[in-house]
Amino acid sequence: MISYYTREQFPSILKESIGNCRRLLKKTNITYPNWKTVTHRVEEQNHGSPGNKVYPLEERLRYIFEVDDTHLINRLCDAFMTPILETGYLYDDVKPVLSELRNMGYGVAVLSNTPWGSPSRIWKRELDRFEIAGLVDYIVCCVDVGWRKPDSRVFNYLLDLIDHRAEECLFVGDDPRWDIQGPLEIGMDSLLIDRSGVNEDAIHGLDEIMNVLHKDAA
Repeated sequence: MISYYTREQFPSILKESIGNCRRLLKKTNITYPNWKTVTHRVEEQNHGSPGNKVYPLEERLRYIFEVDDTHLINRLCDAFMTPILETGYLYDDVKPVLSELRNMGYGVAVLSNTPWGSPSRIWKRELDRFEIAGLVDYIVCCVDVGWRKPDSRVFNYLLDLIDHRAEECLFVGDDPRWDIQGPLEIGMDSLLIDRSGVNEDAIHGLDEIMNVLHKDAA
């Protein structure tokens, strides 16, 4: 629904995010490890967690900067996330489609992995910023569950939350690894969206979901 950075852009964004954290710590007169140590620890943390387990951003930053104060850790999370959120772009078809789905009586849930295990509070705030929080019924981030897509535990958590069976749901996502493999493994239909238009087997806009739903209902 909302586009952020590309994989190629992330290294420079990560550098800016860590720079934001350093500037915040300098303002608060908090002593933190030298730049060489920080850089090494950032490189250690810049990978997916083994076995799809979530390693929260709070714990990553606590380790990198050797900070224990909870309030300061939350501020560091916000500072870290600022460059990432600045790349956010809401596609034009999102609001109309979500509104139509709601009018048709469909329930809508958002299930998302988050970069570096960032807190769900930040992403829920993003949906508010783009004025779509009121158009969805449930918002679940991987950090809420402790596991990342495509792990079946994430999808089963959502199913328990919405009180529906897998075969009653359709999952729509833009990553074949996370959004197609995971749902199919638990018997949930999935639909790949590729806005670039390269993949002929995918839908190329969110509004094409309506064609699929009307076809299934026929």
